[in-house]
Amino acid sequence: MGQEPSTTGDQLWEVFVRARRGIDHVHCGSVHAPDAELALQAARDLYTRRNEGVSLWVVPAAAIVVSEPEDNDALFEPSVDKTYRYPTYYDLPDAVAKM
Repeated sequence: MGQEPSTTGDQLWEVFVRARRGIDHVHCGSVHAPDAELALQAARDLYTRRNEGVSLWVVPAAAIVVSEPEDNDALFEPSVDKTYRYPTYYDLPDAVAKM
């Protein structure tokens, strides 16, 4: 994921908002800012204007590493043969009615 050079010295920050307690942070967009503090303020102003969030994360876009589609088999295929990771792999004793 490349970052476009900025003529103003601002860098690109990805913004994640958590709507309320117990909910995951969700990517909601990006802001440009020269540092983390200003990125957080810009994200607050832009993405939580109507009290939508209880928590914000700002992450430099340059720090995000993404997988490539051609690597999907190597990254995700090995987990298919590890059925022991799932509870359905195990038989429950009769004494356990529900789990």
